[in-house]
Amino acid sequence: MTGVSQDSDPVRAARLRTRLNLSAAAIAVGYGLAARLWFGWKLVWGDGGKAVFAVMSVAFIFVVPTGIGFLGAYLSGEPRFWRSIGRAIVPALIALGASLLLAWEGLICIFLWLPLFVGLSALGGAVAYLARRLLGERSKRSALGIAVALPLGVGLTERAFEAPSDARHVATELVVAADPASAWAEIVEVPAIRPEEHGFAWSHAIGFPRPIAAVTTGKGVGSLREASFERGIVFYERVTEHDEGRLLSFTIDADPNTIPAQALDEHVTLGGPYFDVLRGTYRLEPVPGGTRVVLSSDHRLSTHFNAYASLWTDFVMRDTQTYILAIVARRAEARARAAKPSP
Repeated sequence: MTGVSQDSDPVRAARLRTRLNLSAAAIAVGYGLAARLWFGWKLVWGDGGKAVFAVMSVAFIFVVPTGIGFLGAYLSGEPRFWRSIGRAIVPALIALGASLLLAWEGLICIFLWLPLFVGLSALGGAVAYLARRLLGERSKRSALGIAVALPLGVGLTERAFEAPSDARHVATELVVAADPASAWAEIVEVPAIRPEEHGFAWSHAIGFPRPIAAVTTGKGVGSLREASFERGIVFYERVTEHDEGRLLSFTIDADPNTIPAQALDEHVTLGGPYFDVLRGTYRLEPVPGGTRVVLSSDHRLSTHFNAYASLWTDFVMRDTQTYILAIVARRAEARARAAKPSP
């Protein structure tokens, strides 16, 4: 596919151009889906049965979208820069949508990957445009082969390096128009959240489950909180610090083997190889007009692209904490109003 030759019949030339564009897009989409199958295949090699190629890798997350964009733009033969970018992005979006429809990826992963996917496919289109303009025919063929094979080479190289584990800390605060005792009562034990108490949160819109309740067994340090979420997810939280009305801190145990299948996308499963929530802490401080409540959490992130992934994990944790604090605030304020003596 090197472009459409000049034709005295403009209708015929337009049809040839359309066919060429569709063929280029189909090949690029097919390449993307084949790459997803290959990187998702449970092929094992070496000690411990570690997968050779993983979806949660630089090779797949970063290099494959660039390759899809390169193929879509290069094979179309588009001579104009911005249209070359369009020829790159369209098949990339189609491949991404097909992965969602085929249930190869969950909505969470699609949402987190979309900005990067679009940007990298556009980069592939730009590289294709430059390659067609600047390289000779032999070099063009070499560039095409490199674009197709590059994810495999990067994947094999990446496998030689252990993914780093980053400890992330996210803190969210809210001033509650209630005394510390009222706020504390709504934190240490959380009765079932009624449907009318729920609202909108971006983290829930993309697939993370909403909180349901938190039941505490025992009192003080060593007591156990069972925090339940939608889809049968339960966190077991062991209290490590307990200062009545001031501080509640606990470790969080999320065993991926106890999380129901399909409750979370496998790539963001809590307690899995890439992501885990480790600790949560509530701090209460009296302030004029109420109580400042700070909810913080610590989570582990273990990927080869933590710098990008952390933008999203921090966002999800912050959004979830803001949602929980809003419920605590409404309940604590209602409790404080009910406790006031009638005039």
